[in-house]
Amino acid sequence: MTPRVVAAPKQRSVQDERLEALADAALRFREWTPAVTAWGRHLARVLDRGGRLLACGNGGSAAEAQHLTAELVGRFENDRRPLAAIPLHGDTSAATAIGNDYGPVNVFARQVQAHGRAGDVLVCLSTSGRSPNVIAAAHVARQIGVTAWAVTGPGPNPLAAACDDAITVDAAATSTVQEIHLAAVHLLCGVVDETLGVPRKAGAPK
Repeated sequence: MTPRVVAAPKQRSVQDERLEALADAALRFREWTPAVTAWGRHLARVLDRGGRLLACGNGGSAAEAQHLTAELVGRFENDRRPLAAIPLHGDTSAATAIGNDYGPVNVFARQVQAHGRAGDVLVCLSTSGRSPNVIAAAHVARQIGVTAWAVTGPGPNPLAAACDDAITVDAAATSTVQEIHLAAVHLLCGVVDETLGVPRKAGAPK
């Protein structure tokens, strides 16, 4: 008889492992859906009455912060009026001047003082939850009556403790945390639009 050839088990690639980690993190993140929904409804009320959203973060988290504000000032999935939202790292002249004159830890905090009004919302993004300049911004926000929310990696962490409320992502890799943060941004924007009564496009998920 001809010997039976047994194929060697297929080795998982790095890409497979990354996708599996992302899928697992996304499933775990479903427990935060009620919190995202509550945030979105609150934010919609703030923006509808003329308040504003401020957002801050460093590096990849800065990109997530700007993604969030762009969806609000522009649009998410459907047309609606523009909503007031400012990414605090976006003004490079102000950020570099503040960093030069007052130190990097105050880059966001001073802008919160300048732009924030009681009742506004500050979203603080940090994969580590330990960024000193983001934590400083949260402290100032709470001092002046701005609601501070943290979106971080695994908790507990100092940023989550510094804010009024926090959503933490249970994932080991920074890249996976950032990918879930983007999903959180989109979920939040979807709730804002739904609360404001923005009509869905035909064929959009219900």
